[in-house]
Amino acid sequence: MRHYPPAITDRKIRFAVVGCGRISKNHIASIGVHEQRAEIVAVCDIDPDVAQKAAAETGAKPYTSLAKMLEESNADAYILTTPSGLHCEQAIQIAEAGHHVITEKPMATRWDDGKRMVAACDAAGVRLFVVKQNRRNATLQLLKRAVEKKRFGRIFMVNLNVFWTRPQEYYDSAKWRGTWEFDGGAFMNQASHYVDLLDWIVGPVESLQAYTATLDRDIEVEDTGVISLRWRSGALGSMNVTMLTYPKNLEGSITILGEKGTARIGGVAVNEVQQWEFADSDEDDEKIKDASYQTTSVYGFGHPLYYDNVINVLRGDASPETDGREGLKSLELLIATYLSARDGKRISLPLDY
Repeated sequence: MRHYPPAITDRKIRFAVVGCGRISKNHIASIGVHEQRAEIVAVCDIDPDVAQKAAAETGAKPYTSLAKMLEESNADAYILTTPSGLHCEQAIQIAEAGHHVITEKPMATRWDDGKRMVAACDAAGVRLFVVKQNRRNATLQLLKRAVEKKRFGRIFMVNLNVFWTRPQEYYDSAKWRGTWEFDGGAFMNQASHYVDLLDWIVGPVESLQAYTATLDRDIEVEDTGVISLRWRSGALGSMNVTMLTYPKNLEGSITILGEKGTARIGGVAVNEVQQWEFADSDEDDEKIKDASYQTTSVYGFGHPLYYDNVINVLRGDASPETDGREGLKSLELLIATYLSARDGKRISLPLDY
């Protein structure tokens, strides 16, 4: 039984943001939705101008050093929106200072680093949250419940597609993008939330085999890849990912085919219920139309709901939906994918016996 700091019930939860780039804006806006219960008290970026701009937007104190921020700030939880390869050491640094950690996906770029993060937070007695905001999408919540209720019967086949585009300018916008050390490729970065669905929606994976390629972008990592999968349940499936779709993001989808049901959640970012047919009716069938939504953003609208859970956990009113151990499940699948593609062989899971 792990022991955490006392629940915070007499004031707002105080957050600090580490890394004020592209995705940090979603986190800042989402915490703003919960301004009655939460506030941002500090922001940090190695670029002083970026830190000052984030401070002006939030009213928080700016820092250019995480170490100095940890010395001076009274934040309860630190949000890591830095390059993925930095998450591990920063999370450990924050945990050892006695603060909760919230890390963007992927939680780390190496398997051992992910396990070190969990161990460090356990040792320090602090929470480790991993951001999986797509799980809060109404469309995926319905699909998750359909699987849990066994509406599909035996699941035969599962397919996921992520057909998006990232131009060369995107990778050139920062030196860390498209590198093995700090970013990872199309699977680890852009399609990470879809890799998460393989286990969270369908169940434990027994083995996989992958091919990856860098077909067009001038980067170290893959811009395209495919995975063939076998789940422990016996279901077979595949995942197809590319960042080379012309001329814009086309599809982010998951299709499940079972003995008693067929469902497809598609659109640009699993935002549309495109097929929903089951042998037996259920009250969730009435929620299909309301669950679909229009979006041009691949991020979806799950961040505010995600932070609702984080705040409730720190207030002592809930259990975390995606803690460090839950985050390790998708990291394990990502690492298995890269091992398979590198070595040209099938990888059995789990990685550690």
